Amino acid sequence: MNYFRRMSDAEKEAFLAYWSKNREKERTSLRPFLVGLSAGLAIGISVILILESGWYERANMVSNTRLSSFVLLFAIVLISLFMAFFYRKFRWEMQEQQYHELLAAKRKKEKNETKQP
Repeated sequence: MNYFRRMSDAEKEAFLAYWSKNREKERTSLRPFLVGLSAGLAIGISVILILESGWYERANMVSNTRLSSFVLLFAIVLISLFMAFFYRKFRWEMQEQQYHELLAAKRKKEKNETKQP
């Protein structure tokens, strides 16, 4: 709620207008999916770099004997897709919650204004 206090009334109204028009379109938006996908790929690439750097020799030996490169790449792709899906869902839920909170505050403010003479 601290973030909402920093927003001006014009920003709040702009967000309410934007989200009421685009909330269903944003649910299946490609941009948050790509951001999540890149985050998942960054995690996967960092795992590969750690394994290839030989930082922890025992883990490197175990991975070379028990883990095929196909399984590792498949796991990285699965992790990336999960991160992409989760990030898109998380962003949508956060904006939806913000929309409902701002809408409730706006209704409460209007109700209080109509009560006062």
